[in-house]
Amino acid sequence: MAIMESPESVGAGAAATTTTTTTSVISSAGNANCELNYDRSGSVRRRPSVAAALKEVVKESEAESDSSFKEIYTNDDSKNEVVNGNSCNGELEVTSQSGGKDEKEKDKDGNSEGRGGGAESSSKFTYRPSAPAHRRIKESPLSSDAIFKQSHAGLFNLCIVVLVAVNSRLIIENLMKYGWLIRTGFWFSPRSLGDWPLLMCCLSLPVFPLAAFSVEKLVQKNYISEPVAVFLHVVISATAILYPVVVILRCESAVLAGVILMLFACIVWLKLISYAHTNYDMRALSKSLEKGEEVPSYFGTDCTYDISFKALLYFMVAPTLCYQTSYPRTTCIRKGWVVRQLIKLIIFTGLMGFIIEQYINPIVRNSQHPLKGNFLYAIERVLKLSVPNLYVWLCMFYCFFHLWLNILAELLRFGDREFYKDWWNAKTIEEYWRMWNMPVHKWMVRHIYFPCLRNGIPKGAAILIAFLVSAIFHELCIAVPCHIFKFWAFIGIMFQVPLVILTNYLQAKFKNSMDYYYRMEKVS
Repeated sequence: MAIMESPESVGAGAAATTTTTTTSVISSAGNANCELNYDRSGSVRRRPSVAAALKEVVKESEAESDSSFKEIYTNDDSKNEVVNGNSCNGELEVTSQSGGKDEKEKDKDGNSEGRGGGAESSSKFTYRPSAPAHRRIKESPLSSDAIFKQSHAGLFNLCIVVLVAVNSRLIIENLMKYGWLIRTGFWFSPRSLGDWPLLMCCLSLPVFPLAAFSVEKLVQKNYISEPVAVFLHVVISATAILYPVVVILRCESAVLAGVILMLFACIVWLKLISYAHTNYDMRALSKSLEKGEEVPSYFGTDCTYDISFKALLYFMVAPTLCYQTSYPRTTCIRKGWVVRQLIKLIIFTGLMGFIIEQYINPIVRNSQHPLKGNFLYAIERVLKLSVPNLYVWLCMFYCFFHLWLNILAELLRFGDREFYKDWWNAKTIEEYWRMWNMPVHKWMVRHIYFPCLRNGIPKGAAILIAFLVSAIFHELCIAVPCHIFKFWAFIGIMFQVPLVILTNYLQAKFKNSMDYYYRMEKVS
């Protein structure tokens, strides 16, 4: 506790002495710092802002001292002074101002002592039985009015601990009952290392971006016309997706190798479409500039049509599907951060493979066909698969969309890292599909949805076309590596269309009902 008292004014010709006593306890955290000003006569004066600041500190301490209720009431002839306890470092904040002579208090021993002075005097007033313990109207932390006004990190951590403990017990129980069921042949067969057609196909995929770059260069130099360039881009992009399909179907390759190759092929196809479509539009924009037309503000100052191999090379490895001549870039690469993310990627990838081999595959192998056996048995099998499938899906999302794409963006200093939004808060199916995979969503909006609208196609038909393209690629990535063409993935994606319509209808209906009840309650 520090007591600061201004000395008497000292100076020649001083007719009167004015003494101002300000007793203030300053906490060690530095919430209030007293500042002194010396005038020409040598007097010590306080700045007006200091007094105001001390008052603000006292007000804040009165409003926020919930953890320790230490109020001391002392009676004076003219007013009551409230001394509030602050929980920070167990110190007290006392502010009292009076004019004129210093007020003194004497204890029983006759010792003179300033009001609020010294740790010994303040300890006498601490935790008095008469201090009120209930001062304000407060809600319980879990009540509906206060539950969203505070952090629930502790409950979240508790749920994580319980989830880890429960699943660890299930894993140990499964291993004790069935043993180690992981088979390496499912992921990598003995001939996987010698399965050179898939490896050669993957290494030859960069040929197609080079071909697209050559076409754009020919168009830029006016060696070929626009329709010829469009035709060549269609041939290049179609070959880029059909070539891996033929290679996988003709080779008895492992499932994982086929899935990886098809994912790379689909990504290359999407990037080629964006590259060709964007350059086509940039040529049209360049012609509009030559005619003196205004350019939209979102293009910025640089909207010139230019074909750069460096821009294409960066685009093909960047974590995006939408081509631009330049991207927002970060200043540096955080090497330690990259190492930590790589360790997480290895751990969660191993966990995903363990769940598939130890839980999902045995259930699938021991199950009957869902349409040929007992209906209740089929429902039980599906529900038993739902939990491990959910874990695998969450691990896949975290590994790919958060870890891998952020690692790639960090290494390339790619600035826009909104690879997903808070899809867990989506209220409708349409909102979920807009938020969970942002690279594909931006590609769909940029190269399918808005072009359909600009060509006079209705909004509903444009959404249906976007889902159709997504369903085809989901079917290619699943059916081709597994050599199973049952159109399950295609049907599953297309089934989202009626779900989108249904959830949008329900949201609009219940939202209008809630708005109506809210208005009626407000009027009443």
